[in-house]
Amino acid sequence: MITLDAFDIRLLALLQRDAGLTNQEIGARIALSASQVSRRRARLEADGVIRRVRAELSRDALGLQVTAFVGVTLNAHSRANSRRFRDLVNAMESVQEAHALTGEMDYLIKITVADLRTLARVINDDLLAHDAVQNVHSSVVLETLRDDNQLPIGG
Repeated sequence: MITLDAFDIRLLALLQRDAGLTNQEIGARIALSASQVSRRRARLEADGVIRRVRAELSRDALGLQVTAFVGVTLNAHSRANSRRFRDLVNAMESVQEAHALTGEMDYLIKITVADLRTLARVINDDLLAHDAVQNVHSSVVLETLRDDNQLPIGG
């Protein structure tokens, strides 16, 4: 684990809320110079604490009206079968998240698509048709109560 000081934590908290902030803006908020922020930011990126910086897009503005959580059970529990399923999920543009789980299902994936017809196609043609998959259970999101995806780091 990386050792972070109070400045690092505050810098990360600011970036997590708004990655578009400049080093100068961050420095003004945490009492560091822009060059100090730049060095810390570069170190945090090199150490893998900051994995990537990207824009958060609006699903609604892009016409992506349906989000579903899909539980997947594999038909065989082997390394090769798991690899085939992982390759499938990584190739699917509609998948935002995919998690291997313990318990009743093997994987939980989050899918966002334009409409229910597209969701049905993804489930029937991509997931259920795949030779690694035994069954699929889906739950369509009715309302999102929170979607900030921020880690609890304090700051």
